[in-house]
Amino acid sequence: MTAPRPPIDARALVQQAIEGLRRGDPAAARDRFQQVIDAGVADASVWLGLALALRGVGDKPASLVAIDGALALEPRNLRARVMKADHFAEAGDARAASAFYAAVVRAAPPPEQLPPDLRGEVARAQVMSQRYAADYEAFLRERLTGLGFADDGRFAQSLDLMLGKKQIYLQQPKHFYFPELPQIQFYDRAMFPWMDALEAATDAIRAELLEVMKDHAAFTPYLESRADRPFQDVHGMLDNSDWSAFYLWRNGTLVAENAARCPATLAALEGAPLASIKGRTPSVLFSLLRPGAAIPPHHGFVNTRLICHLPLIVPDGCGFRVGNDTRPWREGQAWAFDDTIEHEAWNRGAETRVILLFDIWRPELTGEERAQVAAMFEAIDAYGGGGGEWSV
Repeated sequence: MTAPRPPIDARALVQQAIEGLRRGDPAAARDRFQQVIDAGVADASVWLGLALALRGVGDKPASLVAIDGALALEPRNLRARVMKADHFAEAGDARAASAFYAAVVRAAPPPEQLPPDLRGEVARAQVMSQRYAADYEAFLRERLTGLGFADDGRFAQSLDLMLGKKQIYLQQPKHFYFPELPQIQFYDRAMFPWMDALEAATDAIRAELLEVMKDHAAFTPYLESRADRPFQDVHGMLDNSDWSAFYLWRNGTLVAENAARCPATLAALEGAPLASIKGRTPSVLFSLLRPGAAIPPHHGFVNTRLICHLPLIVPDGCGFRVGNDTRPWREGQAWAFDDTIEHEAWNRGAETRVILLFDIWRPELTGEERAQVAAMFEAIDAYGGGGGEWSV
């Protein structure tokens, strides 16, 4: 019968091992850490201490085994992950090193929540992760360019997504989702030849806008509270005149008095496939954003339409984002975008920004599908006698 092992003083052995590391005697440290491990009372810190000692005596394979021992006990141990990343970096295994450095960055809490020594290690891991990511991207792009692939279009977007330079934004309509439609942030301008006439009329449209703006009461807050709908403030924009509108069409109805003031604007839109649903669309308006104002990230109501902008007054400091794509407005240059993909706008300039805004049918819908969608919403609005208008 094997005699039981005498008990050990694990705390004393660990302290002796640490002192061995401090005085430059990794062999002594290795032996003390190993005693604690052999006794079956080691935690992750003991395994990491053994890994350091083994590196000190030049036994890198055994050091890696010790690091894995720590990770077996604490799979998310940041120090162990950094040490394993360093091991792969020294071995020239870029992909493995990159994976472990990136894992450290993802799992680490904010720096102020880390002990000072580990804070530095995490910061170093972040630098290394970024370096490997840059090397990886450069390698891929160089290889693909050498094979004759152009770095543009949808493939370029897919690379940015894979490399983590962009995130995936999908349609998230608040009210109605029509399936199997493409996920496009900004549409190709060439798809809308009717925009040529609209852009050509920019000066005439702007002239009508400037006349309207002389009437300070003409614009009303874009988001207005209603007694028959739940109150919901959208980041301070509800009933806020910093984001205001002057409607020519509103919720499918021509605003005759306003339309009479802007005949050139309406004439320029005659070729546009305005979305037509009784009581809901089209909406055509001058959208005003005052200096310092911002429209927070949000999603539109239905994905069966696109929103179009014709910029008319655009001071410096204005911008617009749809999903991953951020663009400046340029006066007289129209675009169409899917507003059910997260989008936001801001005016960091010193003057007011104004655009012509309107909604059109999504080009992928057939004539029959447009009629079906319109009939469905008209039926919804007929239920209970309530109106079903939405904001553009």
